[in-house]
Amino acid sequence: MEILLPIAIGVLFGCGCYLVLRRNIVRVLLGIMLFSQGANLLLFAGAGLTPGAPPVIAGTADTFDGPYADPLPQALVLTAIVIGFAVLAFAIVLVLRAYQRGGSEDLDDFHHSEN
Repeated sequence: MEILLPIAIGVLFGCGCYLVLRRNIVRVLLGIMLFSQGANLLLFAGAGLTPGAPPVIAGTADTFDGPYADPLPQALVLTAIVIGFAVLAFAIVLVLRAYQRGGSEDLDDFHHSEN
């Protein structure tokens, strides 16, 4: 599991970078989405994994006894998911508006149509 997570993060960032550099505006949008998911996994992996441990201590306990999962990275990832969804929804609206205005999905067509 420890080797699989960095590989998955690298693949997400690599595929996201490849797609962002394409000329098709839909592929750029998918690349932004992959960057967002890679960043979420990076935040989650940076905190360390504590399998089988809850993110809170028991209500009857006064101190931490045994391993526990840090709840802060989980809250950050949940916040990043919500923000990423909002940015993706906004980007989809921009792509639809650009397609309606330009009539093409190719980014080079937008540049040539403005001149």
